[in-house]
Amino acid sequence: MRVLHTADFHAGRLLRGYDRTPEIHDALVEIAGLAKTEQADAVLVSGDLFDTGNPSADAEQAVFDFFLRLRDAGIPGIVIAGNHDSAARLSSVAGLLGWVGIQAVAQPTANPVDMVRSVQTRGGETLTVGALPFLSERRLVKAADLLGGDTGAWRQKYREGMGFFLRRLGEGFRAGTVNMLMAHTTMDGAVPSGSERTMQFDLTNSYTLSGLQLPAGAQYVALGHVHKPQQVSEAPPAYYPGSVIQLDFGEAGEKKQVNLVEVEVGRPAQVHALPLASGRELRTLRVELEHVESRLAGMKGFEGLLKVVVKAPAGTALPGLKDRVLKIMPNILAVELDAQQDDLAIPELKREGLSLMELYERFHHERRGELPDDLRAAFKEADEAARTEDEA
Repeated sequence: MRVLHTADFHAGRLLRGYDRTPEIHDALVEIAGLAKTEQADAVLVSGDLFDTGNPSADAEQAVFDFFLRLRDAGIPGIVIAGNHDSAARLSSVAGLLGWVGIQAVAQPTANPVDMVRSVQTRGGETLTVGALPFLSERRLVKAADLLGGDTGAWRQKYREGMGFFLRRLGEGFRAGTVNMLMAHTTMDGAVPSGSERTMQFDLTNSYTLSGLQLPAGAQYVALGHVHKPQQVSEAPPAYYPGSVIQLDFGEAGEKKQVNLVEVEVGRPAQVHALPLASGRELRTLRVELEHVESRLAGMKGFEGLLKVVVKAPAGTALPGLKDRVLKIMPNILAVELDAQQDDLAIPELKREGLSLMELYERFHHERRGELPDDLRAAFKEADEAARTEDEA
């Protein structure tokens, strides 16, 4: 049996206002083509099909076109919701997806065995998958439990809750079939790509699972959530295939891939990385102020997307810097001024003890001048909304 594993499409992703959806669509066309040429019996998608819970029409078209291409190739699939997906939205189209051979598991159920799905392959074999969509820590660690507890206790409670689901999914594995687990979560030891902090989670502070909690009967564990391709467990073998394109400058330099898993009933899985060629290369260029023009002139043939970090003495004001740089290379998405180190070296300018609003006011003043009242009010409203959500 040959199973293709992918994850983290993030269709609809905007990078500094630039829509990456066309590149993501190209990657999905490439992946569907690989599924066909590699004669995959099934495709597993481990969450984060979309970048937001309310994706654009173009983002939906990119993802649904991928499923239609699998349908046309006669390849069934199983998908789960990730933390960026709207579980309710994905659940609402589960019936339609079923008509094209895609089984969607959007939300955990009261009976975890209901999340065990099966695929009959063209060769007459059966693939059994315990499919666990993203389960928020808030659903496993109640607000009341957080009061008075330390971080270690909260994380342990999260592990215990997830362990319950994983054990029950493992009970759904069947003799005589290929058994796999699929989950959108963070495993101990996972190495971040550098973009996860900008995409709403930070591995250094995440609730994580231990490889020891994975069901022993799983012949392969198909993970999603971390964007850097890697193996995080050997027994059972657990893999993140990573995101399908370089989504953020933190992923610059990463080679993207999907995993092709060859496996037989009762035999160890063989995992092969299939490289992807789609998506524009991202690169960060750090340059001294006096060398901006010469360094950029030397990159005129670069067809990817750039972030330029200009190093300058503290207190330097450079009005028009971005326009000056964009005239040289229009494919630059961000221009940043790096004068922070000298600033922070001055004791009276250290930021300890400042509120979030005070930090934002100082940041805006250093980069753009005085903070307008409408922006101050909008920031305060967003901060209060985030606090209310955290307390809910």
